[in-house]
Order: sequence, then C-alpha cells, then structure tokens
Amino acid sequence: MPVPTSVSPRNDHRKGVGLGLALLSALAFGGSGVAAKPLIEAGLDPLHVVWLRVAGAALVMLPLAVRHRELLRSRPGLLAGFGLFAVAGVQACYFAAISRIPVGVALLVEYLAPALVLGWVRFVQRRPVTRAAAVGVVLAVGGLACVVEVWAGLGFDALGLLLALGAACCQVGYFVLSDQGGDDEEAPDPLGVIAYGLLVGAAVLTVVARPWSMDWTVLTGSAEMNGTPVAAVALLAWIVLVATVVAYVTGVVSVRRLSPQVAGVVACLEAVIATALAWVLLGEHLSAPQIVGGAVVLAGAFIAQSSAPAKGSGGPVAGGGPERELSRRGTSA
Repeated sequence: MPVPTSVSPRNDHRKGVGLGLALLSALAFGGSGVAAKPLIEAGLDPLHVVWLRVAGAALVMLPLAVRHRELLRSRPGLLAGFGLFAVAGVQACYFAAISRIPVGVALLVEYLAPALVLGWVRFVQRRPVTRAAAVGVVLAVGGLACVVEVWAGLGFDALGLLLALGAACCQVGYFVLSDQGGDDEEAPDPLGVIAYGLLVGAAVLTVVARPWSMDWTVLTGSAEMNGTPVAAVALLAWIVLVATVVAYVTGVVSVRRLSPQVAGVVACLEAVIATALAWVLLGEHLSAPQIVGGAVVLAGAFIAQSSAPAKGSGGPVAGGGPERELSRRGTSA
C-alpha cells in the first residue's frame, strides 16, 4: 500500500520560486522581438541585430563557458547543434521574419515546432505518437490557418511567413539532434550548453552577418517605438541582458525547480506576452480570428508538450523530457 506523502513548506516555496522564474523567463523572451524591431526599422539589418544579441550574451556568459570547458571534449556535437540551430538558426530566421510580419504572428508560427517534431517522429522515424499529441498537432495547424488568415490568400508577407517557419524548423533540427544520446546517465549542465551555444552561434553569425559592414551609427541615435523615440543602445541592452541572458538563465533554473511539462506550459505564455507587448508598444493589432487562432495554436502546443509518457515507459512518443525542455528554451526567440 503506498505511503501517503505530504508536500512540505520547503517544496511549496521551491515550486513557487520556480513558477516565478518561469514567468520571468517568458516575459524576458517575449520582449525580444518588441525591442529588436525598432532597431531593424531604424536601419540595422536583422542579421546584425541577431549578431549583436548573440555576441553580447556570449561575452556575458563567457565565465560559465570557462567553468564548463569539459563539455568541449564530452559533448562537442550537442554544443555545435545548439549553436547552429537553437541560437544562430532560430534567432536569425525569427528576427528576419519580424522585419516583414508582426511579432506575434512570427512567434505563433514558430510555435508549430512541437507539431513538426511529432511529424518527424511519426513519418520519418516511424514511431507511434499518442492520440492526445496528434490532437495537439491538428489544433496547432488549424490555429495557424486562422493566424495567417488563409481565407484572405495569406494576407501577410509570404517570405516573412517562410522565415518564421524556418525558425520552427531550426527548433525541430535541434530537438532531433538533442534526442541522440539523451538517455545518458550524466546529462550536461544546461548553463554550460547555453554558454557554449552562444559562443558557437556568435562565431557562425560573425561569418554570415559580417558585422564590420554594420552601420554602427544607428546605435548612437534613437529608434521609434510606435512613434516614441527610445535610445537605440537601451534597446540593445534589453535584448542582450534581459531577453537573452536573464531569459535563458531563469528558464533553466525554473526547469530544475519545476517539472519540464509545467515549465513548458508556462513558457507558452511567451507568445501571449510577445503579442500583447507588440500590440501596446508597436501598435501591431491582431484581428479577432487571429487572436482565436493564436489561442488554438498555443492549446495545440500545450497538448503536444504535456502529453509525454514518463521517461523509459516504452509508451508512444509525444515530446517532452528534460533535454527537450532545454532545447525548447534555447530556441525561444
């Protein structure tokens, strides 16, 4: 007969702190696009904004990389995958997308990633998925149709939508990569993986973005946020320190205090926060069908993430798990 257990005040406090950190992480991640778009509209190339974000965060996280330098020997593939897909690929595609379509729409398209992962598992790896996960996929795709207003012939910029879909595909690439060797007894320290991922991403983006050709004078002036001038350097500081460093670190720590499923559910608020901030600060209003469609996309992502069986249960795949939560956090815009 199972022994009844009680939740100690210490555990309650731990979970409360974890929930607060998860909400802070969602808020920090959600503000990245709102701060980046005025810089892009002020004259910076989207790739240059991404490079500034990643390179600045890499410098801040450099001490952690030195501390976890053994990862270079033990997990070189994971570090390369995180840097290429979760950092460089996702953020470059996302920032390029928001230069052409609303921030909220780009992030909601990116939230197709859980559905795309399940499609990979089912049709490429030919592994079964749970019925609930399949329902989540259908909901996510149907909600996306409302977000992009397919009945109006895709009212948004087609290239912008493709770039947002590219961000989702980069998430899938890292999800699939991190699943290889994910059953190891000693998982790598997430903070070390993030630090090296940022370093790898900064190196890749330096070659692609060619920051020496950037118009650095934009950073000495101001950018307009829905008609209100804001110092460009202040927006950059927010993107680097809050929307990247604080967002990543609080996200990882929250997962350690909560289950990955709970942290993933809270993270769905990121899209809501980004859409609300874009509405208030950038004047990017969404129509009623788009709002409903966005809610359906998030519901589908929630179902797909939260219906995972316990690790090692041998049941159908539905996504989730600690390393997937790390990768999901890393690929957030």
